[in-house]
Amino acid sequence: MVVCRMILMVFKTKRSKIEKKTKRWKLKKEECCEEFRQKLRQALGGQVVLPDDWETTAEVIRETGRKVLGVSSGRRKEDKETWWWNEEVQDSVQRKRLAKKKWDMDRTEENKQEYKELQRRVKREVSKAKQKAYDELYTRLDTREGEKDLYRLARQRDRDGKDVQQVRIIKDRDGRVLTSEESVQRRWKEYFEELMNEENEREKRVEGVNSVEQKVDKIRKDEVRKALKRMKSGKAVGPDDIPVEVWKCLGEAAVEFLASLFNRVLESERMPEEWRRSVLVPIFKNKGDVQSCSNYRGIKLMSHTMKLWERVVEARLRKVVKICEQQYGFMPRKSTTDAIFALRILMEKYRDGQRELHCVFVDLEKAYDRVPREELWYCMRKSGVAEKYVRVVQDMYERSRTVVRCAVGQTEEFNVEVGLHQGSALSPFLFAIVMDQLSEEVRQESPWTMMFADDIVICSESREQVEENLERWRFALERRGMKVSRSKTEYMCVNEREGSGTVRLQGEEVKKVQEFKYLGSTVQSNGECGKEVKKRVQAGWNGWRKVSGVLCDQQISARIKGKVYRTVVRTAMLYGLETVSLRKRQESEIEVAELKMLRFSLGVTRLDRIRNEYIRGTAHVGRFGDKVRGPD
Repeated sequence: MVVCRMILMVFKTKRSKIEKKTKRWKLKKEECCEEFRQKLRQALGGQVVLPDDWETTAEVIRETGRKVLGVSSGRRKEDKETWWWNEEVQDSVQRKRLAKKKWDMDRTEENKQEYKELQRRVKREVSKAKQKAYDELYTRLDTREGEKDLYRLARQRDRDGKDVQQVRIIKDRDGRVLTSEESVQRRWKEYFEELMNEENEREKRVEGVNSVEQKVDKIRKDEVRKALKRMKSGKAVGPDDIPVEVWKCLGEAAVEFLASLFNRVLESERMPEEWRRSVLVPIFKNKGDVQSCSNYRGIKLMSHTMKLWERVVEARLRKVVKICEQQYGFMPRKSTTDAIFALRILMEKYRDGQRELHCVFVDLEKAYDRVPREELWYCMRKSGVAEKYVRVVQDMYERSRTVVRCAVGQTEEFNVEVGLHQGSALSPFLFAIVMDQLSEEVRQESPWTMMFADDIVICSESREQVEENLERWRFALERRGMKVSRSKTEYMCVNEREGSGTVRLQGEEVKKVQEFKYLGSTVQSNGECGKEVKKRVQAGWNGWRKVSGVLCDQQISARIKGKVYRTVVRTAMLYGLETVSLRKRQESEIEVAELKMLRFSLGVTRLDRIRNEYIRGTAHVGRFGDKVRGPD
């Protein structure tokens, strides 16, 4: 007989540390917005005109916001089981607790009966209150105003179904697990500080470029209005704690102040010091080790007012700079589907003609984070950007500082000397300018060369030619500080004949694949689309699982379920399919999966012998094939 002693220790899960913020979401209500305007007017001495300097205005806005809107607790909002408790239920539960405490102290029959009676009464009251609260909830969800609450409820239920929401422990560079808060914070700081301050090797430019010295116009109010209109509400705020909702709430007074402020920044070429600070939030890439820092992408939370300033500058730069037609990323009237469609058409032509097509998909290592600042200034000047705007953008990146916000708190602040700001409104266009200039001498016409930001595809009729083009691209990019990834760059041959060989990059074989996920859509070397159809079905099921907490709730109406399905699930299944010629069999495969999801959502099975047309009509979801083909 073996006897052993076990000691079980239960640790209470610590809450993630979240910085306290002003409850900006209250500004959605008109009464709160009006009260905020009145209190701000009082703080400014009875006038709506904002002070000229940023520091005074920012402090007055923050102070008024804290008084009127309140401040969050610094804890993550959780979906508690008692969210529907009203005051009567709370009072009854409190009386029951007191009766239980009284019975525990004096075990008499009278105290026992009193407690049991209160227990039965509270149980009835709780049941009635819960039913009433849920009836009101589902009634509200069935209205236009409650639709946002519906998607919020779906996201909450999806989070609750996952084991881990935030990782509190992380590994160091040697793979050892760090558990203490101090060591975890140090590791996050070490990783991002190294990432954002390390340049790749590059040649120093010896040639100069003439700067464009020209007078620039003052910032007009209509430019500010357009930038303000483009800014989305409900986005995470930067360190200054002034959301864009404040400026939208203040209306024309905000437009006048911002136009005056931006003109002073444009004239002095110096923005407020507060805008130089940011908060870096690591976002897991959903692949690889969740405890490895390298599997996270850092997104900067920056001042919303600075983003407004960036949008004004970006709008002016886009009028001056002409980006090549091969660039599809963040360009007006262009999207991922345009690039996917162009590549598929090219592949189909070569497959129909029984000829080989060689494609290399180039991946750049840490593209945004490793752009040398000197190269950025050079490319802007070479693109014809006025020197005034070059100096303004230089000022945006001068003395920029950030902290990392992780599950165990915030790290110490550190400087950022290399790369573009992730999460900036201006960065995508600046990156397009850099890629446009660096690839000027090596790119071919579209679709032989296509770029979507840092995703590059090079096509050619022969393996030797595509290998030569790849080497030219590598030389053009790496001599200026960008780096081609040897492990992620891949080669694919369409309609391959025997012994076609592979492609080499500086003597090293490039990985050869039969399929490649290009901008989210799978292209195959045989020109077929069977695997893409299966991926779209899987994407649909993934989307369905995320909102299954709502779709499988029998108290939510079929009309609302159909709307959630069309918004979340069907859009995931449709992505990129407009570029594919579907066969009837493949179309049926998608429709079968769709009907399974709809039947699950409505709580019926095939044994109920309900026709497919009735299922679609109940959920207000049309046939998938009709949606793909579009109107005749």
